[in-house]
Amino acid sequence: MARVNRREVLADDEIQVVHCVNRCVRRAFLCGIDPLTGMSYEHRREWIRKRIEFLAAQFAIDVMGFSVMANHLHLVLRNRPDIVPEWSDDEVVKRWWQLFPSRRNTDKSAAEPTTAELNAIKADASKLKELRLRLSSISWFMRCTSEVVARQANAEEECTGRFWEGRFKATVLTDEAAITACMTYVDLNPIRAGIADSPETSEFTSIKERIDDLQQAEMKLAEETKPPTDPGATSPDEPVRRRVSAATRKRYDEHVEHGPKAGWVAPLELQPKRKSARQKHTGRRASNRGCLQMSLADYLVLVEWTGRQTVLGKRGRIPKRIPHLLERLDLSEELWLHTVQKFAKQRKVSTVTPATSPADSPPSPRRHSGAHR
Repeated sequence: MARVNRREVLADDEIQVVHCVNRCVRRAFLCGIDPLTGMSYEHRREWIRKRIEFLAAQFAIDVMGFSVMANHLHLVLRNRPDIVPEWSDDEVVKRWWQLFPSRRNTDKSAAEPTTAELNAIKADASKLKELRLRLSSISWFMRCTSEVVARQANAEEECTGRFWEGRFKATVLTDEAAITACMTYVDLNPIRAGIADSPETSEFTSIKERIDDLQQAEMKLAEETKPPTDPGATSPDEPVRRRVSAATRKRYDEHVEHGPKAGWVAPLELQPKRKSARQKHTGRRASNRGCLQMSLADYLVLVEWTGRQTVLGKRGRIPKRIPHLLERLDLSEELWLHTVQKFAKQRKVSTVTPATSPADSPPSPRRHSGAHR
C-alpha cells in the first residue's frame, strides 16, 4: 500500500495538533540497556530531551507532551503559523542560524553570526518567506530532532547508515478529547512499558517535569508561608492559617508556569485562574498557550486513574471528580479506556469513537444523564 503524502496530512499554514512517533531502525535500542549486547545507551535520553528543548525555543511550535522510550520517541506538537508573522526578519534569520549555522564553535554550537552573514540571508525575499514556513513546520521540527540524534549516535558507535526506521508517524488530533487521550497515552508510556511505577517516577516525560516543577513550587510556598513560631502569637485552640500574599502567589504561579524543568513545554491549562504569570515570556518556548480545558491537578488525577485501569488491570477506586471530567469531554469511562489503550493504532483522530461495529458499540459516548451539548 502506497504511503500517504505528508502534505495530505500536515498543513504548515494551519494550526494543528499532531502526535508524532519515531522508531529506531529494526527496533534497536535508542536508550536504556540493550539486553543483547549489555551496552547502556541511557545517556541518549538526555541528548533527545535537550534537543527538543532547544528546538522549542527556535520553532513556532508548542511541545504539548513528550516521552523518550528505549527504542522510540513520542511527541505531541502544535504548530503555530499564527505567531510567525509577528517575528521580524532579523528574528527569523537568527532563529534559522541557530538551527543551520554556517559556522560552529568547537562544542558544535552555532557561532555568533556577523551582520554580513545575517544580511546575506535577509537579502533573498523568497528564501526568507520559505524560512518562515519552515519555522512553523512540524516536519522540519522532527527533521531537526532526528538528524542530530542519528549523527550523534552513529558517531558514538563509529558506524554509518540509518538510525531511524523511516519517516515519523503523524496522527492529527482535531478535538479536545483526542488531544487529552493522546497526551495521557504519551505520559503513560513508561508505566505501560514497566519501567516506571507512577507518573512522578517516569523519567524523560512531560508529566514528570510538570510534577517536578509543581513539587518545587509547593515546597517554596510552604517555606514562605511558615506559621509563626512564637507560642503567644496564636491561641492553642485557634488553628494556624497560612497567609499567602499576592506576591507569594504570583511567584508560585510563575514557578508552575515557567519552572526550570517544564518551562519549555506548553502550560497545561488553557485558561488559568490567575493570568499574570501566564503573560511572562522567557524565550524557552514558542508561546504561553495552554493545552486543555482543565487544571494541572485535574490532569494529574486523570492520568493516574487511567494508568491504574490500563496498566495494572485493576478497577481501583475512581475519584469522584473523574467522572465529571469525562462527562465534560462527552465520554463514558469504558470508551475513554478503549481510546487510550488503542491510541497507537490510529492514524487520524478527529473524534473519539470505539473500534467496534455499530451493533456492539455503546449507544452514545455521553453518559446516561445530562443534556446533549
